[in-house]
Amino acid sequence: MPDLVFLRHGESTWNAENRFTGWTDVDLSPQGEAEAKAAGHRMAQELEGGLHLEAVHTSVLTRAVRTANLALDEMGRSWLPVRRHWRLNERHYGALQGLNKRETSAEFGEDQVKAWRRSYDVPPPALELSDPRHPSHDPRYRDLPASALPATECLADVVRRMVPYWEDAIAPDLRVFGGVLVVAHGNSIRAAVKYLKGVSDAEIVGLEVPTGIPWLLRVDDDLSVVEDRFLADPAEVAAAAQAVARQADVTSGR
Repeated sequence: MPDLVFLRHGESTWNAENRFTGWTDVDLSPQGEAEAKAAGHRMAQELEGGLHLEAVHTSVLTRAVRTANLALDEMGRSWLPVRRHWRLNERHYGALQGLNKRETSAEFGEDQVKAWRRSYDVPPPALELSDPRHPSHDPRYRDLPASALPATECLADVVRRMVPYWEDAIAPDLRVFGGVLVVAHGNSIRAAVKYLKGVSDAEIVGLEVPTGIPWLLRVDDDLSVVEDRFLADPAEVAAAAQAVARQADVTSGR
C-alpha cells in the first residue's frame, strides 16, 4: 500500500507570539526547528521498519520549506525530489494576519473572532488589493493573476484550492513512487484529510493537527485511506494537540 505522510511545520515565530499568520512568511522558532528535526528522526526510524517515501511536496512558505529541509536532513533523504506549490499554503486570514489573537478578540469580540477562526465557511475580513499584505505583492506569486489569489479564506476555500493540487500532483506521485511526504500547514492538512477521509464540515473544524509530529496514512490502490496513525506516543500526540488548541484560543495570551 502507498505511504502518505502529512507533517505540519514546526512552531513558527508568530505561533510563539500567538499571532494570526496565514500567508505571512515567517520563520521557525528555535522550538520549531527542534520539532522539525525530531519529526525527521521519527520518520528515519520508520524507514527502517518499512516506511516508503520517494517524493516530497511542500507549500511555498518558509516555515514549511525549512521544516521539510530539516526533517529530510535528519532522515538522510535530502536528495528526494521536492515540489512546492501555493495551493498547499496555510489558510489566508485576510485582514487578521499579523494581529495578536487576544488583542483581536478584545477589539471585535470573542464570538466574532471564534466564528472567523473556527467556522467552516465564514472568512475573516478581506484585504484590499492595495494592502501590502495582499499576496499579489509577493514575488512568489508574480506569475499568477491577482484574481486567482485569496484576500481572505475560510476552510471551505482551502478545500476548494487544495483538492486540484491533490488530484494533479500528489495523487499521481503516490501512484508512481508509492510514498509521498507532504509538509504543509494546519488548515491545508485539514483540507486534505477532509477530502481523503470524508470528514463532515462540522467535524473537520475541530480537528487539531499537532506541529512537528508526522501523520502516516496508508492508502489502497484507489487512494482510499485504510489506516492512519501519528508517529508518536498517543499521550505525546494528545499533549501536542492540546497545545495547538491553546494557540487557537483567542483569549490565550500565548
